[in-house]
Amino acid sequence: MATFEGGCACGAVRYRLASEPMIVHCCHCTDCQQQTGGGFAVNALIETNRIEMLGETPVAISMPTESGRPHDIHRCAKCQVAVWSDYGRRPALRFVRATTLDKPHALSPDVHIFTRSKLPWVGLPPGVPAFDVYYDVAEVWRPESLARREAMLAGG
Repeated sequence: MATFEGGCACGAVRYRLASEPMIVHCCHCTDCQQQTGGGFAVNALIETNRIEMLGETPVAISMPTESGRPHDIHRCAKCQVAVWSDYGRRPALRFVRATTLDKPHALSPDVHIFTRSKLPWVGLPPGVPAFDVYYDVAEVWRPESLARREAMLAGG
């Protein structure tokens, strides 16, 4: 089983993903653009119980959102690097910033979302699904990821 290690810039927060994520999003929404200071965020969706802490635990910072739903960004208390998010305060799920991995190229996006607000100079790779807003999970996710999602939602 694949594992991936990562952390913040100063090294205080260190983590290991104990498996592949369920899916990797490249999100082009304006919230992600503003909060990262970049054109998009690359988020690896994984169950919280598959994240092993190897260093300090990041601190949750509540962020405003266009939708009004809760969004907590978990940041290193020292260097303030965002290592993952919790959208909607779902404690069983994390959106790990894939670019905080020691090998940020190890996970590439499975899908591009909120491309309606994609910056015009950002190109999308051919063959990777892209959606103006979001998508139907049952149509996009791999069967094994759907099974993991169902188990997570059921509390397993």
